[in-house]
Amino acid sequence: MRVWAKRSEMINDRLPFIAPIILFILAAAFTAAAQQPKKVPRIGYLCPTRPSSLLARTEAFRQGLNELGYIEGKNIALEYRWAEGKIARLPDLAAELVRLKVDVIVTCGPVATRSAKEATATIPIVMAFDSDPVGNGFVASLARPGGNITGLSTLAPELSGKQLEFLKEIVPKLSGVAVLGTSTWPGNAQLSKETELAAGALGVKLQYLDIIDPKDIETAFRAATKARADALLVLVSGVLADHRTQIVNLALQSRLPVTYYRREFVEDGGLMSYSASYPDLDRHAATYVDKILKGAKPADLPVEQPTKFELVINLKAAKQIGLTIPQSVLDRADNVIK
Repeated sequence: MRVWAKRSEMINDRLPFIAPIILFILAAAFTAAAQQPKKVPRIGYLCPTRPSSLLARTEAFRQGLNELGYIEGKNIALEYRWAEGKIARLPDLAAELVRLKVDVIVTCGPVATRSAKEATATIPIVMAFDSDPVGNGFVASLARPGGNITGLSTLAPELSGKQLEFLKEIVPKLSGVAVLGTSTWPGNAQLSKETELAAGALGVKLQYLDIIDPKDIETAFRAATKARADALLVLVSGVLADHRTQIVNLALQSRLPVTYYRREFVEDGGLMSYSASYPDLDRHAATYVDKILKGAKPADLPVEQPTKFELVINLKAAKQIGLTIPQSVLDRADNVIK
C-alpha cells in the first residue's frame, strides 16, 4: 500500500510538468494536420481532335468549372490529352490518364468515350456529348446509366429533320442532298437512319459519301458534283471536324449550300449550321464533374439531352455561292454573320 501511495504521489507531483508537454504535442499535431494541403482534384480531358478545333468548347468547360468555384491551377488540375486527329492514339492517351489516377475523365465525343471505357471501369467518365449513348453501349439507359459513365447526349430525333427542312427552305427546288459522314464513327448509323427518315418525309433523295480518311474529302465532293447534288449535309465526325477549313472551301468552290452540325464550320466561312449548342454541353459537363467530386456516382446521374439548339447563318458565304437566304429563315437565326 505504501509503494502504491508513493507512486501516486510521484505521478501527482509530475502532472504539472507533464500536462503542458502533452498539450504542446497535441497542439503541434493538430496544427500540422491543419496545414496539410488538401488534395487537388485532377480531371482528365480526352479528345480525338486538335486543341484548335475545340477552343470554344474547352473554354466553355473551364467557365463552367469557374462558375462552380473551381479555378484551374488553384483548386483543380486539368490534364488535356489530344489525339490530334489520330484516332489510334486514343487508347494510349486514355491509359495514360488512368495511370495518372485522375478523379474524373471528361470525353469530348463518342470515340474518346469508347477508349476511356476500355481503359477503366472504375474512374468516373463524363461524356461532354454523345449522339447515342445507349446504342453505343456506354450506358444502360439515359435515366439510370448503371456504370461509371454519364454525361450529355445530343440524341434528338428531330435534329436531322430540321437540318433538311432549313435546306429545303433556302433551296426550294431541293431534290438531291449529298451526306458527308464517317461510317466507323460511333452513332453514325443512328444519325444516318434519322436523316433517311427525314429525307423520305420531305421527298429528298440522299447520296451518302463515306469519309474514313482525310483523303476521301476531295473524292466525296467530286462525287457530289458529278451526281448534281443540290446541297450538302455534314454529319458528326471527328475526321470532318479536323478538316473544317478544307470542307468549307470545297463547298464554296462547288457552290453547294451546306448545313453543318457545328457552328464552328460557319464561323470558318461555311453557310449554315443547326445543332445543339456544343459549348453549352461542355459548360454543363462541368456540373457532372462537380457532383462526382462531391460524392455522386455516375450510375445514379441521368444522362441529359440537349435543351439549347442554335441556327447560325453566314451571309458572306451565301453571297459567294449566289444564294439568297429567305427573311423567314433569317428571322429564326440565333446568329447571323454578315
